[in-house]
Amino acid sequence: MSEWNETHNVSYIDFFLVGFPGLNESRSLLILPFSCIYLVILLANMLVIYTVVVQRSLHQPMYALIALLLTVNICSATVVMPTMLVSFSTHYYHISLSCCFIQMFFLYFFIIFDCGIILVMALDRYVAICYPLRYPEIVTGQLLAGLVILAALRSTCIVVPVVGLASRVRFCRSNIIRHFTCEHMALMKLSCGDISLNKTVGLAVRVFNRVLDMLLLGTSYTRIIHAAFQISSGGARSKALNTCGSHLLVIFTVHSSSFISSIVYRIARTASQDVHNLLSAFYLLLPCLVNPVIYGARTKEIRQHLVKIFQRAGPQATSKNTHP
Repeated sequence: MSEWNETHNVSYIDFFLVGFPGLNESRSLLILPFSCIYLVILLANMLVIYTVVVQRSLHQPMYALIALLLTVNICSATVVMPTMLVSFSTHYYHISLSCCFIQMFFLYFFIIFDCGIILVMALDRYVAICYPLRYPEIVTGQLLAGLVILAALRSTCIVVPVVGLASRVRFCRSNIIRHFTCEHMALMKLSCGDISLNKTVGLAVRVFNRVLDMLLLGTSYTRIIHAAFQISSGGARSKALNTCGSHLLVIFTVHSSSFISSIVYRIARTASQDVHNLLSAFYLLLPCLVNPVIYGARTKEIRQHLVKIFQRAGPQATSKNTHP
């Protein structure tokens, strides 16, 4: 693995992801905790998805969107975790430039797609509370499929320019990416040309995406809360607001983790690369870890079916253990 050398005039086509470069030999100690985190992400998300799929009573738009969101969580974590774990065990992960761009595309695609699904879920709750009698008529399978496809197209249209501009950059400073994934700016730091346009587009995409999403979510929930307080029955009002509680917690987790990571990243410019990488891991993995817990614990229908699954599994496991 070549060392940093600014006199190199070679255009690199192979790179090495080093995860947390400052830890050196201690890097292998991170394998167990991050493996456990990945395992919990897979099991927790898959359990809730399984519950939604097998229980016919949960075959409704809201639960279908929850299952889709958690599927995206799994995909998002899977884009990041394997390369991270390999870099911990072998002290680096070898990746070609083309594969690096592919990873970059899917990394940002799933992040933005996740936000798009959250917007669709907000629309679903808006119709359910503001127009309850017309909900089955408005929120159809075709509408949901169209909105999800639109969210995927939005993600693609946002990510393609960023990755496309990055693919035109010449990399000749080093082939060591001091990160656990092909994060945009981590790769741009290795360029030997003008990347001002890349920085501008990357920042514009992030700001536009976050600001637009927050405006849409804010508008939606302002009207939802207003409509909920117009309901005369206290029990019905409480139920209407409770259905939005889980979604609001997910919104808070996703956007607050991004906001906190961005603020700390800019304030702590003198901090080590390991600190910045840890913030990236926090931003990428926290929603994947927390979302299934939120929906599993706070959504009554899902929680009830999860309890039944564990109750059925308990006696079966006990009976198997009693056989000689």
